[in-house]
Amino acid sequence: MIDSAALRSHYSAFLRPDRVLLTGHSHQAWPDVARAALGECFDDAALHVDDKWAAAFAVADELRAGLAAALGGRARDYALDQNTHALITRFLSALPLRSRRHLVTTAGEFHTLHRQLRRLAEEGVRVTFVDPSPVDTLAARLADAVTDDTAAVLCSSVLFETASVVPHLGALAAHCRARDVPLLVDAYHHFVALPFDRAAVGVDVFVLGGGYKYAQWGEGVCFLGVPAGCTLRPAVTGWFADFAHLADRRTEAPVQYGDDGADRFAGATYDPASHYRARAVLRFFAARGLDAASLRRRSLEQTGRVLTWADKLGLAVATPRADDRRGAFVSLRLAGAGAVAEALGAKEIRVDARGDLLRLGPAPYTTDEEIDRAMEALASWAG
Repeated sequence: MIDSAALRSHYSAFLRPDRVLLTGHSHQAWPDVARAALGECFDDAALHVDDKWAAAFAVADELRAGLAAALGGRARDYALDQNTHALITRFLSALPLRSRRHLVTTAGEFHTLHRQLRRLAEEGVRVTFVDPSPVDTLAARLADAVTDDTAAVLCSSVLFETASVVPHLGALAAHCRARDVPLLVDAYHHFVALPFDRAAVGVDVFVLGGGYKYAQWGEGVCFLGVPAGCTLRPAVTGWFADFAHLADRRTEAPVQYGDDGADRFAGATYDPASHYRARAVLRFFAARGLDAASLRRRSLEQTGRVLTWADKLGLAVATPRADDRRGAFVSLRLAGAGAVAEALGAKEIRVDARGDLLRLGPAPYTTDEEIDRAMEALASWAG
């Protein structure tokens, strides 16, 4: 079991007795080891100068191994980049949108995907935005929206507004497979927060995510799990996508890609500092047994406590109550949720809002007393 109070000593730079951080669904505190890792990146650059990339690539490989251990698949099947938009852009650029001009998604996707698909719709791509509610039938309704000219289906495994776990993704993957339609699953609100098994969904599914939220990796460490043997050719392509052959003589032959499917979605030069920080946190989690299963148990206790308080205060809950349907935060439906979040922030209780939804995300270092303090502060908006 995770002892939240004991864990707090490892987060001395972020945690203070006068501040409650309930932003675990957005930006979790970084453990103190992250600071030393940034110095290690500097030291490697100072020591090796331009030859630092051998060390940087070794760090990236360790992160890929961590992704494979957490999500399944092979380490080399994970492409890394600074943000999910870069990876989504490459994925979209690899689709045959000239001949299959239809995409299927949900109306509940995060801004990264929602905005890009809306913009593509303005350029003539037909995009079907499926209502995410009711979530129990969402996968089936996404499958029903697939047509003969569908180029891909893109959806989340946990919805970012309500923390609703999307069930039956395996059935959706099977339907897409039968229609020869790629499926991309945005697992950002799943990664580390809930156990995720790529094999259970489908080994041919693309899995998107990052470490900014629950993994405590900070900015700049996002990933795309690519099916082994993928032959897609992204039109938006960085020079890392065929890194092994950079020294070859240039010819007029078609643009080549690396041997592994994930190589095809590689980018270009990046700032390795984020990877050093993420590796330090990955090792920190491993040393303290902070795996998805233990984190999930603690999260269910914490979000259950929030739900109990919400019922006591008469607050409307938008998040599923069943343990197997609830992600790692709780959304409360409140008029003026943004103003409520600002008022709580003035009391050093950090939450956030999306429309009329107030989101409260405990983290492994959040104590029960902190949850109680935050919910007591919400009492004036009850009823």
